[in-house]
This record gives sequence, structure tokens and C-alpha cells, in this order.
Amino acid sequence: MSTDPVTTTRPAVAARPRRAADEPGRTDLSGLLAAVRNRFPNADGGVIARSYALSAKAHKGQIRASGEPYISHPVAVARILADLGMDPDTVAAALLHDIVEDTDVRPEQIGAEFGPDVARLVEGVTKISAIEAREKPATEAENLRRLILAAVDDLRVIVIKLADRLHNMQTVDALGPERRARMARETLDIYAPLANRLGIWQFKSQFEDLSLRQLEPAWHEMIEREVRERRESHEQYLSGVISQLDERLRSAGIEAEINGRAKHFYSIYRKMQRKDIGTDQVYDVLAIRVKVHSVNDCYVVLGIVHTLWSPVEGEFDDYIAKRKDNLYQSLHTTVLGPGQRAIEVQIRTHDMDEVAEFGLAAHWKYKEAGDDDPAVEEKIAALRRVLKSQDDDAPDAESFVEGLKTDFFRDQVYVFTPNGDVLELPAGSTPVDFAYHIHTEVGDRCRGALVDGRMVGLDTPLRTGQTVRIVTARGDAGPSRDWLNPVLGYAATSRARATIKQWFRRQGRAESVAEGREVLERQLRKLGLTRVKHEAVARLFDFGRLDDFLAAVGRHDIPPEAIPARLLEAEAGPAEAARRDGPPETPLRPPLPAAAGVTTLGTAGVHTRVAGCCRPLPGEDVLGYVTRGQGVTLHRSACRNIARLRSKEPDRFIQVRWQQTDEHAYPVEVRVVAYDRSALVRDISDVIAQRGLNMAALSAATNRATGTAIVSVTVEIPSHGHLAGLLDKLASLPNVIDVQRAPG
Repeated sequence: MSTDPVTTTRPAVAARPRRAADEPGRTDLSGLLAAVRNRFPNADGGVIARSYALSAKAHKGQIRASGEPYISHPVAVARILADLGMDPDTVAAALLHDIVEDTDVRPEQIGAEFGPDVARLVEGVTKISAIEAREKPATEAENLRRLILAAVDDLRVIVIKLADRLHNMQTVDALGPERRARMARETLDIYAPLANRLGIWQFKSQFEDLSLRQLEPAWHEMIEREVRERRESHEQYLSGVISQLDERLRSAGIEAEINGRAKHFYSIYRKMQRKDIGTDQVYDVLAIRVKVHSVNDCYVVLGIVHTLWSPVEGEFDDYIAKRKDNLYQSLHTTVLGPGQRAIEVQIRTHDMDEVAEFGLAAHWKYKEAGDDDPAVEEKIAALRRVLKSQDDDAPDAESFVEGLKTDFFRDQVYVFTPNGDVLELPAGSTPVDFAYHIHTEVGDRCRGALVDGRMVGLDTPLRTGQTVRIVTARGDAGPSRDWLNPVLGYAATSRARATIKQWFRRQGRAESVAEGREVLERQLRKLGLTRVKHEAVARLFDFGRLDDFLAAVGRHDIPPEAIPARLLEAEAGPAEAARRDGPPETPLRPPLPAAAGVTTLGTAGVHTRVAGCCRPLPGEDVLGYVTRGQGVTLHRSACRNIARLRSKEPDRFIQVRWQQTDEHAYPVEVRVVAYDRSALVRDISDVIAQRGLNMAALSAATNRATGTAIVSVTVEIPSHGHLAGLLDKLASLPNVIDVQRAPG
């Protein structure tokens, strides 16, 4: 099958009747050659003409899911790349990118006819099979890994694949709803961030808008309608703004090109979702772009803009002095224009604008002209190093993809070492990530951090421009296991997490077993599952020996949060199997979801409520107790109040499924035991507030004889996952001895 998931291959006789005009021909080739020569005037069109002829011959009789001749797809991909400014060899490879997989043409033939450069590009794309993201996640991860590693040798492989995906998304309506949604989600999660990292804005914006159209059609239609209705008034307003600015620039002797800049739909959608604002507030933000000939002119224009209109405080970014990691450069400012309407202004040179639109793809135009930029060459080399390091740090394909999402696809922050060196880290990185970026030993011995001279927590996200100094311990210190807990947020990068795991793997088995036992008991105690036998938990993870399981937990090969999740799966599994293996049931109407997402199995439309004794949460191991006249009460399976009833009245207990939702919260009592100190209650309250949870009640009692305090706090929590994160965070506070959910 082709790497193009939109395609189908059928015998020529099965194709619908077509007129000769339906087949791509000389017009397509002429347009393609014209687009290439627009960027490369001296380009030899022979390689493109020959690749076109071979592709048309090899794909003859094949059609796409839309009913079009298959050759229309490689031609469209080649045209996208030609318009992007890619070199002739890349355009030729695009014409041939499906030929090895879908036809009888062999790689050796491509190398003999078109040379090693084209053959290497075609081979790089051919290695990437069709990705079926949601049906075969392992295949998806492995294919993405192949794609990225192929790009280590030549980034043009990625650019071809991006163009291939873009045309597939442009023609995705020929597929069924499920495949359309799957492709759109994968495009939004993988291909749009990849285009952004390469700086190819044209691809990124189209990927996001096309995906929004498939995933959120109502939002897309509404935004499109709003933009269309406001277009005329916006154009009139911006016309006046542009005329006023143009007049001032001319009087200052600045030659500039000024035009309005339309926001793409996905950016409008994201802004509405992120800030929870209405359409009027989004569309009132207008934008213009000013292109000039020199960097000096950029700053002169900035001064004139700020003289004409009042700048908005905190809304200025200088990406010329501080170029983004994807090579993007521009000045950004927001001013209050005529009528006090906000206007976003971008100021850049013409060369910067080309890089902003085409990103690293613009590199090949300058390279062909013999005008290499050393900074660009270094950026490409650095990009290859990052991609290679992702593979070196990842034990499997899934870890590799996760590392890309956390380290490679994120925006970057730029922080300083005490010596003034600049480090580039993924956004959200913490002092722990900074320490491991410096050196493995610095990370292992990290015990604190000074940011701009002030001591901060090791889970503090770093911001661009900050200076970071790591405080290290002496001797053979090692990392904390808490750094691997994603809920606590200490290590945000895959590089740091992989290095921490390696440290624990090197430790002795006895220590790992002891640590694993402590982790297991702590997880079971926090969730009220202390009666569960350790051996039973080990069997759920397919371990025949308990010590092997505990060692894996101690090394953090099995993360702590996986333990309660697997217990819940095990509880649901036998009940579901017994239901399937039992006698045929009379078809019932679909069970109605009870309050906050509760569904009773085998009983429809019953009233449900949470038991006040144990106060279970969504996602926990729960049972439904059928009361007399009050519906079903939900209890934790380990609740002491129902232990005796389960043997006396087994028929009154039913299985329930409780779907996790953030729309409802439930009161849970948490007890904190700590050595008494000032501000203890305040610190506990701060942790609860920082996690966005509501505190319903709080009481505290002290024991002067022991110097301890017990703080009981009732918190409204949406799920057991939120509870586990809260308990871990409270346990990390100074002087805290133990944190537990109140027994029920």
C-alpha cells in the first residue's frame, strides 16, 4: 500500500470512464516547471520532466479514493514543494515518492536514472509506511521514528512527507468519518508541531485549519462565518491605518511594504478556548505586517509605530535580537490604534519574511545560489543532533515519540548559566531539566536552584531570560524518585527522565526491592486498598515473583500511578467476562448515565449518590449498594461499612462504571500529620489552591507532648488521579510526616 492513506489501488478496468482531459498531462508539467524556475531560474528541468514521465507511466490505471487518477497526488505534492521553493531534486523525488511502494519500479532504477540524491530522498520517504494512529499505536510510533531518523541525514525527507500529508488533508473528504477524524488528530498532534519546529508557517497554519474543520466542524463553520461577516469593516479600518503609517514612513525615507495579516481559524479557536472569551473580543484584534529592506529599518519603523499609537504594556517581543529556534525573526508589538482598537504589528525584513513563511525550506534556495548562512547551517546541524539524541535516549518507539512531543515539538525557552552561556530548553522545563542538560552528574546531585538569585522549588517552570544556578550535594548523592512522578512536575523533558531512570537501574537489587515495597504500600495506603495482597498486584503486571515486581517498581520501570490503574482494570475485567459468558440477556434500553457519569451495569435509569462514609471518586474501585427506596449508593470496594454486608446481602451489590470527568467534584477528607511549625496550615492551603481545587473545610489539632499537628481538610476533587497528585504534593511539604485519605 502507498504511504498516502487516502489512496486506493484498483485495476485499470475498474476505474470510472474518463475523458482524456481528466488525465494529468503537459499542462501539469509546464506549471510545475514554471514554479520551480520561479525560485531557481537556471534549474535544469530535465530531471523533473523524466521523473514526471516515469511516475505517470508507473501509476497508470491507479486511482485515488476520490476517483481521480493517482498521478494527481504526486503532481500535487511536487507542486506544493515547488511553490515552497524547494530545489529541483526534492520536487523530482516528490513525483516519485510512492513509486517504489506502489509499482514495480525498483530503487536501483531510480538511482541509475536520477542520481543518488533523488534516490536517497525517495528511499527515505518510502521507509515510512502508512500510519494508522488510533488502530495501531505501535506502528504509528515506529513509522514516526523512521521518519525522524531519515531526516537526520536529509531534512528534505520530512519536508516531502509534510507536503504529502498536506495534500492528503486537502482531499480527506473522500474518506469515511472515522478515518478523517483519525488523520486530523494525528496531523494536529504530530505534523503541525513538526512544521512549526521547521519554521514552515504555510504548512503549520493549513494543517491546523484543515484539522479543525474535521475535528470541530461547528466551530470551524462559526469562525469562518464571523470572519466573512467582519471582513469588509476590518479591511476598511486597516486601509486607513496602513495609509497613515505609509505616509509617516515615506516622510522618514523608509521604503516599506505594508499589508493586513489575517488570523487563521485555528489560532482564533485556540485563543477563544484559552482565554474563555467571545468572538467579538477575538476579532477586534487586528494585525498588519511591515516588510523593509534592512534590520536598521525594522527598529526605525518600530519607533515610528510607537510614536503614532500607544504601545500596550507587556506586548512587545524582539525576535530579531533573539531569533527563535526555528529561525523565525521579527519584531512584534501591539498598539492602540484609531478608536483605541488593538492592532498587532509585525516588522521584519523581506528575507526574514521568506524564512517566516518557508522556514528551513528556504535554506535550499540560498544554498543553490551559493549564499549559505552559517547560522542556518548550524541550526540544521543542531536539529539533527537533537533528533539523534531523542533516539539515543529512547528505549522503544513509543518513548521516542513521547520524547518528541515533550522536548522537540514544544516551544523553547532560553535561560542563562551563571557564566552567561545560553541554554535552549523545551517550554515548561524546570531546574531539574536544566541540571541534567548541563551534565548528568549535576542532575543527579541537584538539591536546589537559584533563579535570578532567588531560591525556588525544583518544580518551578523556567522562563526565557532567567539565570539559573544549581545547588548540588556532596558525595554520592542521587536523584529523588519523586522527580519521575509526572503529577509532581519535577522533570519535564524526556532526557532528564531517561537519565534519572538509568541512575535507579544502576542501584543494587536489594535497594530497588525495598524502595518498590515502600512505593507499593504507599500507593495502596493512599487509595484505601491496604487489604490487597502484594503478590496479587504482582500477578496483575505478569510477574511470577513478587521481588521481581518490587524491583521493577523500585527502578521506576513501573510508575507508581500505574498500580491503582491496573487494579481498577482487573476489577472491571472479570465482571465483564462473566457477563459475556453468562446466559443471553434480554436486550435492555441503553443504561442512562446517573449523576456525574455513573452507569450501572444491568440496571437502567437508577438514581445514584456518593456514600458519605468512604466518599469514593471517579476512577476508583467502587461498588453500588441498592438501598431501600433511595436508589444506588456508591461505596469504595474497601469501605469498612459494607464489608459485613457483602457476605450477608450479596444480591444487593451491583457493578457500576464511573467515568472520570472534571465537570463534577466530590468532597474528600485528607489528614496531614506533621511536626508542628508556623505557616503549616497556610502552606497546605496554598498547595490546594495551586492545584485549582476547592477547600470545603479545615480543622487542626496539636499535640504539645509530641510536637506534632494533625490537619484535617475536606477538598472537592474530581477524580482519584487528582487525589493522588494532591497527596504527593502535600507529602513533599517541609515537616510533613504522613498524608492519608481519611479511612472510610
